[in-house]
Amino acid sequence: MNTMTLWHISGWGFAALAFAALLVGFSKTAVSGANTVSLAIFAAVLPARASTGVLLPVLIAGDVLAVLTYRRHAHWPTLWRLFPAVAAGVVVGTLFLVWADDGVVRTSIGAILLLMAGVTLWRRRRAESADGADEPDAVTSRAGRMKARSYGVLGGFTTMVANAGGPVMSMYLLSAGFRKLGFLGTSAFFFLIVNVSKVPFSAGLGLIDGRSLLLDAALAVFVVPGALFGKWAVNRINQRLFEQLVIAATVVGGVQLLLR
Repeated sequence: MNTMTLWHISGWGFAALAFAALLVGFSKTAVSGANTVSLAIFAAVLPARASTGVLLPVLIAGDVLAVLTYRRHAHWPTLWRLFPAVAAGVVVGTLFLVWADDGVVRTSIGAILLLMAGVTLWRRRRAESADGADEPDAVTSRAGRMKARSYGVLGGFTTMVANAGGPVMSMYLLSAGFRKLGFLGTSAFFFLIVNVSKVPFSAGLGLIDGRSLLLDAALAVFVVPGALFGKWAVNRINQRLFEQLVIAATVVGGVQLLLR
């Protein structure tokens, strides 16, 4: 598939994609889940199915910056517990993309965005009613293993189909009792490994090629200032207000995709 024949990007379109790339960097080092807005922008400017392939390398650039920033705070037992279930979810998502056309993918992304907005609201209410722990909950309990498998499969599917696994994993990590730095460090390594593992699948589906990577190279430039701003703002930002704006923008983006 020649991805560059799928769209003609105007100046305003590229500006929107650049803003979305900047927001990716910010979300990776400050407010996880904010890149759901980026997902909506990419799917609005580009064909929905192709947008997932263009967005993926941009996300990986943000993941690399997040790992460099928070690498000392990752909790590896949690990561090893999640990876097998996530791999199963990625395979299911790949099979779905083989079957689905652009309209189905667009509708699916919109529905996923609305689902993730609901998940984020529920997560915030739980976080407000519970005190965080210094370490995540026990990784050996049967309930803990079942929870990891459930969240892992859903996270793998949503990240493969729509690059929208962030809210799922955010809810899981917060429910496991992570504080801010442990949350950011663990999610940074998680998404770097998962997103890199998705590249062969996306390339095999024709969603990534040399021409799309040229667009990614131009957009990756905007990820860096977003990540640097996120690192500066993480201890200063009014996160409650920002998450409210992110949820509102996610809902608008999801409805817009469902109505296209």
